[in-house]
Amino acid sequence: MIARRCIVTGRVQGVFFRGSARSEALSLGIRGRATNLPDGSVEVIMCGPEDKLDAFCAWLKQGPRMARVEDLRCEEWSGEREFNGFETR
Repeated sequence: MIARRCIVTGRVQGVFFRGSARSEALSLGIRGRATNLPDGSVEVIMCGPEDKLDAFCAWLKQGPRMARVEDLRCEEWSGEREFNGFETR
């Protein structure tokens, strides 16, 4: 299992991005969290098998129907990895 931290920018707050990300993550068996940041972006921390994280990152590039993703930056994550399911904040 690996972990990544991604920052999603664009029109990603107020468009059900975090809730949709939670649904997608759970369908892939990914644990983690999605958090709105003060600058209008969304931070996503994800843990799971690499192939599932790759699929989730592909979804994050598009987001839900009403979102407009302008950029997705991901990096390996060495922080917290003990998540119960997928949380939104």
